[in-house]
Amino acid sequence: MAAPEFDYVIVGAGTAGCLLANRLSADPAKRVLLLEAGGRDNWHWIHIPVGYLYCIGNPRTDWLYKTEPDAGLNGRVLRYPRGRTLGGCSSINGMIYMRGQARDYEHWAHVTGDTEWTWDNCLPDFKAHEDHHRLDDGPNGHENFAKLHGSGGEWRVEKQRLRWDILDAFAAAAQQAGVPATDDFNRGTNEGVGYFEVNQRSGWRWNTAKAFLRPTCMSRPNFTLWTNAQAQRLTIERAFQAKQETILVNAAHREASWYQSQLQAQSAETLRLKQEMSDPPFYRTVWFGFVAGVLTVSLAIGVGAAVVGAGS
Repeated sequence: MAAPEFDYVIVGAGTAGCLLANRLSADPAKRVLLLEAGGRDNWHWIHIPVGYLYCIGNPRTDWLYKTEPDAGLNGRVLRYPRGRTLGGCSSINGMIYMRGQARDYEHWAHVTGDTEWTWDNCLPDFKAHEDHHRLDDGPNGHENFAKLHGSGGEWRVEKQRLRWDILDAFAAAAQQAGVPATDDFNRGTNEGVGYFEVNQRSGWRWNTAKAFLRPTCMSRPNFTLWTNAQAQRLTIERAFQAKQETILVNAAHREASWYQSQLQAQSAETLRLKQEMSDPPFYRTVWFGFVAGVLTVSLAIGVGAAVVGAGS
C-alpha cells in the first residue's frame, strides 16, 4: 500500500501548528497533514478556565517535562508544562494574551539579519488573526487602540471575569510606588500594573484548535488531521536532477507508518517546525528553509544536542 502524500506535513498541533495548518490549507491545491502526538481536546477540563489545574501535570494533556536541578533554587526540580493535545499549550495554560516586548523582536531581527522579525513588521500579523473585544463595535473611540489591535480574526481576546479586592489593593500600592497603571500589556512594553486580558470566549477557554481548526480546516477536503501520532524520524531524500527534495516523516499511528511530504526546492517556500522541548527520540529543533532553490537544514535527531548540522 502506497504511503499517503502531502504537500505539507506539520508536526505538532500546538499553538503555531494550528495556525500554520489553517493558513497553508487555505490553498485548495495544497494537501496538508497535521500531526499531533496527543489526543483530541475533548476533555471538559481543557475548556473550563480553571481546568488548567487538572491539565498541567496530567499525562493526558501534558508532556510532564521537568527542569534539571537548579542550584539557584536549592537544587529543586520544577515542572515545565507543555501541552500534549490539540491546541498544545493553548489548551492547558493560563490563557493570558501576551505578545512580548518589542525590544525582543528588534533583537531577533538583529541577530538573524531579517527585518521581518521587527515589532512593526510582525504587528500586522498579530492584528490579522486577533479578535479583540474592545473593537466589537468598531474602532469608534478606540482609534489609537485599533492601531495595535485587530478585530474579526480567529484569536479571541476578552476581559477577565475575575476581580479580587487584594489584587486591586496590590495594583493601587504599585501605582503609589511609581508603577504606571495599564489596561493593555500588548503595546510593545510590559511595563505597568493591571489585569491581563485572556484568550476566552464567553467564559470558556479559546484554544487554537477552536480558533484555527474548527470548523474552518475540518471542512476542507485538502486538510487531514491525525491525533495520537508520534513523529519519530525524518528522512530527507534528494533528487537533484528533478530539483526536488522529499521529506519522509516516520510516525507511530494506527492509520499509517509513513507519510510523505513533497516539497519543491525551487518553490522558495519555508516550513519551520519548532518546539522548545520535545521528545528526545525525535527532535529538539527542526528548521527547513528553501531559498533560491537551495535546501537549508538545521536539525537535531535522536541526540541531546540543540543543533546538529546546519546549511545556509
